[in-house]
Amino acid sequence: MSALHQQHVDCPYCGESIEVLIDESEAGQQYIEDCQVCCRPILFHVAMSVEGELSVSVHDENETF
Repeated sequence: MSALHQQHVDCPYCGESIEVLIDESEAGQQYIEDCQVCCRPILFHVAMSVEGELSVSVHDENETF
């Protein structure tokens, strides 16, 4: 069973801070989840550092990086 981590992120569209649950088994992956406020699709990038810390970055679906 993998642990879920509660985290706050800012929606790249409306700027609202939303609370999300991140599954650490998603580390090294990306997925899309709709904003709970404006319902726009947020692209989540989940990574695990060498030290074992979970990092999450969010982007709008049209953002290039």
